[in-house]
Amino acid sequence: MTLRRQIAAVIALVSCLVALAVGVLVHQASVRQHTDQARASALAALDSVLTGYDATGELVAGWHAAADDPALPPDLRRLAERGRQGSVLGPGPHGPAMWAAAGADGRVLSVRMDYAGDARAIADLDRAVAIGAALSVLVTVLAGVLAADRISSRLRTAARTARTIARGDLDARIGPLGRARDEVAELAAAVDSMSAALRSRLAGEQRFTADVAHELRTPLTGLLTASELLPPGRPTELVRDRVRALRDLTEDLLEVSRLDSGTDATDLADLPLGPLLARIAAHTGAEVELRIATDAVVSTDPRRFDRVVANLLANAHRHGRPPVLVTAEGTTVTVRDHGPGYPEEILHEGPRRFRTGARERGGGHGLGLTIAQGHARAIGAELRLADHPDGGALARLVLPGPRETPEPREDPGPREDPGSRETPGPPSSPGS
Repeated sequence: MTLRRQIAAVIALVSCLVALAVGVLVHQASVRQHTDQARASALAALDSVLTGYDATGELVAGWHAAADDPALPPDLRRLAERGRQGSVLGPGPHGPAMWAAAGADGRVLSVRMDYAGDARAIADLDRAVAIGAALSVLVTVLAGVLAADRISSRLRTAARTARTIARGDLDARIGPLGRARDEVAELAAAVDSMSAALRSRLAGEQRFTADVAHELRTPLTGLLTASELLPPGRPTELVRDRVRALRDLTEDLLEVSRLDSGTDATDLADLPLGPLLARIAAHTGAEVELRIATDAVVSTDPRRFDRVVANLLANAHRHGRPPVLVTAEGTTVTVRDHGPGYPEEILHEGPRRFRTGARERGGGHGLGLTIAQGHARAIGAELRLADHPDGGALARLVLPGPRETPEPREDPGPREDPGSRETPGPPSSPGS
């Protein structure tokens, strides 16, 4: 049950209980008042009848006075026969009546006051109270629903913004949510403050990463050049290998920094998917089995798409086992290996930088899938990671279809043949 329905249900229940309590109290007070008035009138009439009977030996006319009336309630008759005086509300010939009786000369003298008018007045009052209570409950419930709807709407706005922030949009803000400075407004202000602080902290970390990578690039370039001058031998190969690995890590850090800042432009074009995958598979330098189930035209940035698929293939070769299968079906590309699969934390939380997952999937810096995910997001594609039911890691890349209304572009002149472009070097070892 939603918060709005809970509040409305509580308000309706409380309103009904209050209306019921008020109705019962009013009913009891009305019955008590009419009963007391009728009893006082009957006893006064009985006193007059007894006075007249003592003086004349006959009953005074009026008040339905009678001696040994057979309709007299039995309890009141027995009370009068014991020489006592009393009254009781009971049935009469024409509806409810207030009876009063007393004993005199071995006889039971009684009077009867019609109570039907009082009963009708009580019933009319009960109906009026019921109608008023129903209207009050209806108005209260409507007001409660409106108030609950306003609170619920503000909370839903806060929840939507919080989910937007969780997806990575740290510029999202809830805002004041009205003028009221209540708990909901305080919650919105706290979430906005948290988002601003988180954005500031992430921006600082991104600047630190970019600065460190930039500062490392120049000495690493010199170190790599110097390593080429070392005499041949096993120690030299080890030094060169470690220097290249450090250089690749630095380049990956710079690329992550550019993805975080969003400074790289995305040049989308409508291209056939099959030839793109064939070219990437040919330049990986490793054995890849390519299957084009159904070719399609996709809207993508060739440079970013190359990087995504190349990193997925490098990840499959590094952490999985052959054969590595690339399948294109429509606008969906899948990359599958036959290794141990992705670690549980990556399947649940997604790729994280400098997190390589399980040991059985090998080493790495955890940047390959992070970079692939960043480029996929930049071209409007969706990258999903899962384990294949028959074993192995399965990466599914869902690309957007061709644009319906291409944006006008200035003719840059003769285009270079895609097949003759210089192919970027093999991607760094991404890890998962």
